[in-house]
Formats: sequence, C-alpha cells, structure tokens
Amino acid sequence: MDVHGYCDGRFGALREEFERNFAERNELGASFAATVEGEFVVDVWAGHRDADGILPWEQDTIVCVYSLTKTMTALAALVLYDRGELSFDDPVTKFWPQYGQNGKAATEVRHLLGHTAGLPGFAEALTHDELYDWDHVVGVLERQKPAWRPGEGCAYHAVTQGFLVGEVVRRITGMSLGTFFQREIAAPLEADFHIGLAPEHFGRTGVTQPSGPLPKALSAYFRRQSTSPGLMPPVANSTAFRQAELPSGNGHGNARAVVRAQTVVANGGSAFGVELLGRPAIEQIFREQGIMDGLGIRHGIGYGLSGMVSRQVPKGARTSFWWGAGGSSVILDHTNRVCLSYVMNRMDMDFTEDRRGASLTRAFYRALA
Repeated sequence: MDVHGYCDGRFGALREEFERNFAERNELGASFAATVEGEFVVDVWAGHRDADGILPWEQDTIVCVYSLTKTMTALAALVLYDRGELSFDDPVTKFWPQYGQNGKAATEVRHLLGHTAGLPGFAEALTHDELYDWDHVVGVLERQKPAWRPGEGCAYHAVTQGFLVGEVVRRITGMSLGTFFQREIAAPLEADFHIGLAPEHFGRTGVTQPSGPLPKALSAYFRRQSTSPGLMPPVANSTAFRQAELPSGNGHGNARAVVRAQTVVANGGSAFGVELLGRPAIEQIFREQGIMDGLGIRHGIGYGLSGMVSRQVPKGARTSFWWGAGGSSVILDHTNRVCLSYVMNRMDMDFTEDRRGASLTRAFYRALA
C-alpha cells in the first residue's frame, strides 16, 4: 500500500504501523496527522475512498467522523467563553428562555457540554426529515422532561448534545453552529472541516463503509441512550445527511483538518499564527462533570478526560479527547503540546477490539519518548 504525505524521520515506525493497518487490519482508506508544539510532524494518508477500491484516498479526501464532531462543537463554545459571551455556569435559559419547560429551568450550560443535562435521547420519535429540521428538533427538546435532575446524572447525549449546545450558540451569535464554526474557527485556522457539507465537496467525500455490529453490551447501551433514527451507512452517505447540521455527529473532515482545528487547544490557545483562546478557556475543559454511565469515561466540559482512546497516552500526561463511531479519534496531550487524529472510512464498531487508531497512537508515543 502506497502511503502519501509527510512523516518526520522520527516516526518511521508509525508509518510502518499505518501500512500494517492496510495489510493486516482490513483498512480501506485512512489518514493520520499529528502536531508537536504546534508544528506538523506527521500528515499521511492511503487507501481508497470508495468501497470498490477504485478511487484513491487523496490529500483533500474528507469523510464523516461522527461524534468526533463534538470536539468542534465544544471548541465553538470555548471561543464564546473566551470572548466573555457565555459562562459555563450560566443557566441555559439566559440565552434560550423556552428551554426551561418541564423541570429544565435549573440546567446550566456546563450540563449540556458534560452530558449531565438529562436529555440523552429524544422523548418524541423522529423521522430523518424531522431530525434534519433544526427548529423541529429544538421544539422537541424544549418540551422534553429531563430523565434526571440536571447535573445529577451523566450519560452520553449521543445526538441531542449537538442541538443543545448548537442552539445556545445560535441564540448568542445569530449564526448556526456550522456557520459559526466555519467563520470563526475553521477559516482562520485553515481547517478543512465542515458541519453541514455543501454539495460542492461531495466529489471528494469518501463513502463510509459499515463493518460489523456493535458488541451486545454497547448496542444495548446506545439503544437506551439514543432514540434518534439510525445514522449508520447508507444513511451517512446520503445527500440529506451530509447537508444537515448535526453538531453531535456529522462533521466531515480528515485527520489533518481535525488536527488543524484542535491543535490550538492542545498548544495553549494559539497555533498556525492564530491566537484563538486564552488559557482560562482551555482550563474549563478540565472541570470534571461526571463519569459516563455505562462507559466509565470521566468527562469534563466538552471533552473526555480519561478512558477509551486516551489509554494509549503515557501516564501522567494531561489529556482531553473524543472519538467517533467506527474509529475516528482525536487526542489532545496538553502536557506535551501534542494533538493527533486518526480518520478512516471503514467503520469498526467494536471499540474495544479495533486496533487501528490505537496502534498508531502507541507508535507515535514510542517515537516521541
């Protein structure tokens, strides 16, 4: 398998591990990127963007990264915090008065970003068309009664979180989450990441391929937590899905794009000549909000703090992270000022056994030591 892109000489073993993913772990198309102290040390890609193995994965290929999108939504909220336009201790009703119905008046913004708001799923059944209608979903969430008193439980808000945070962003800025992210974050950082994908990009977008079911325990967990219509392929390859703004789970990018957006957080607030955040905003991430029921992940404001993909990072490093269904991931190592991301188009739904991204992270840190 031909590997394209740049890999600093220190990371030759990582490049070999990337090749091994294709030779031994059934990789289809993928990218991996990493920065240290705000500078790219790895930016590689290989494989194909289609299931038939005809169209090559190219430098500008992008794919759906599912819930890794949540880190971009969190970054948008951090920018507003940095600008003094919100506090994470503010009541949601300060910006969105209608949200206070049915026992939600005490909900604070941090509850939305920490998965403690009590709305892990939708109380009303939604069709795909309804899910893609922002105002319809907002109305459903306004009417909904929380499953627990806000702040007193922690369970994954797999789909709802993006709408909850996104509506707060919209109330403050007058822009949709996708528009705000594009104008205020992606454009200045030159990050090729999209929340709501314009048709002009479809030709370079990889087709997401399913691979195996969720393990039984995880399948039961997600059935309990999310009542949205299914978003796995082929839905994820549809025009309607791509164009919708689902800030919890339909961002499109590649590893380079993810790293260009998130390096600024791992690097103390500035990267690539852009000063986006102050340190006080970044410190908000580490305000632990709870341990996710069923997943065992310590979660802060907008990012996970320990568990899952962060286990490959050396002990003692201060990290934040998240991942997306099928295997995409981003890790921010604030101690070593490292940001790394793995993005692929063949999904492996067994998070505990998928070795592709984990092998690359381990190889990266062995070289960095």
